[in-house]
Amino acid sequence: MNLALVFGTNVVRKAYRFLFSSRKFCNGKFGGDETDIGFPNLDLDCGFEEETSISDHESIGREEVSVGSRFLESAKLSASRVLETLQQDDSGSNTKSALDELNVRVSGLLVREVLVGILRNLGYDNKTRCAKLAYRFFVWSGEQECFRHTVNSYHLLMKIFAECGEYKAMWRLVDEMVQDGYPTTARTFNLLICSCGEAGLAKQAVVQFIKSKTFNYRPFKHSYNAILNSLLGVKQYKLIEWVYEQMLQDGFSPNVLTYNILMWTNYRLGKMDRLDRLFDEMAQDGLSPDLYTYNILLHILGKGNKPLAALTTLNHMKEVGIDPSVIHFTTLIDGLSRAGNLQACKYFLDEMVKFGCERDVVCYTVMITGYVVSGELEKAKEMFEEMTTKGQLPNVFTYNSMIRGLCMAGEFREACWLLREMESRGCNPNFVVYSTLVSYLRKAGKLSEARKVIRDMVKKGHYVHLVPKMMKYRRS
Repeated sequence: MNLALVFGTNVVRKAYRFLFSSRKFCNGKFGGDETDIGFPNLDLDCGFEEETSISDHESIGREEVSVGSRFLESAKLSASRVLETLQQDDSGSNTKSALDELNVRVSGLLVREVLVGILRNLGYDNKTRCAKLAYRFFVWSGEQECFRHTVNSYHLLMKIFAECGEYKAMWRLVDEMVQDGYPTTARTFNLLICSCGEAGLAKQAVVQFIKSKTFNYRPFKHSYNAILNSLLGVKQYKLIEWVYEQMLQDGFSPNVLTYNILMWTNYRLGKMDRLDRLFDEMAQDGLSPDLYTYNILLHILGKGNKPLAALTTLNHMKEVGIDPSVIHFTTLIDGLSRAGNLQACKYFLDEMVKFGCERDVVCYTVMITGYVVSGELEKAKEMFEEMTTKGQLPNVFTYNSMIRGLCMAGEFREACWLLREMESRGCNPNFVVYSTLVSYLRKAGKLSEARKVIRDMVKKGHYVHLVPKMMKYRRS
């Protein structure tokens, strides 16, 4: 079955059989990473949670802020002393007594500061030593009176073990978490998958969590969906298929989320014929496609340059009582833009108004980027002016697209002016903005202008540590 049949009227006709039950739709992201297509908002990174700082709570009174600030400063000072003590420890035989002599107050913040400090100091030559020091401190702090480690502390130590290649230690730490009554969540799983996947042990990690009775994540019916969603976040598409087969063998029935993950997985693997079959299976299971399902479908139709089928799908959504949101239109426009069909992009941008959707900054940015990539700078300028006129403030991605377009056209004076404008509007340039401008200036032989941009960046204290990387750019 060819792609036109799979994602033409055939799929839309099948969608008429479904009765849609409404559910909350989370915002998706658009840009370089196509894996984020509007699935439930999970923490899919392989890092760790940042504890909320005192200053984040504006409602706290001045006195409480003062107390909180003193506590924060005290914890940081104590962490520095602990790190200095650990660095002086060579044999490990006197670590406990040396830490005891510091007489510091152990808290969750102190543990976090110390472990983050060790993580930052990791290098190629000191991995084994850092892993040992981190574990010794972790054990010592856990033995202190009136203190109990948090799940975040365990995840931080797991991160250190992962960076050091201590995979067996990671597994032992997970077992310890379970024994001590801590929940193993999707974050725990992600940390193991990200590290074990690189070592070729991803399947082993999956099996461990499938068998685990303590692995849970509240938004999911069972652990299989949590595992599938986590694997999607780290692009383990082939492993998703294997987990799905295990899920069926264990007697679990897929729900809409499961089917959405499978559809996206098969699309990424290029198995387009499977998508039509998945719609049939959903119907047989009595399931209705949700907003995520339609978002996936619109993305695929857009990337496949099928605007007529996309319009049919949008009209069908309206007929069954589902109002397409700005997310759906932006997904479609992004896909059509990648396919190079800017005429269709403009058509659907106008259709948004007819469907009662207000264009937002993300939608405008997608259109501007499309025009820039196709070399239609004047249309990008018109779109940029329209969005500001209608009260949509450009974000850093919008500015980066415009600056790149201006540089491509050799309009460097206007590009530098736009950099100053974004700063005056309170939109801080990221490293990509600076490096884009510097790179194009150097390619055009405007070395003094490039050096000026770098000097201004350093003067403002932005990305100073990345200046050596920027200086490596060579004129092509």
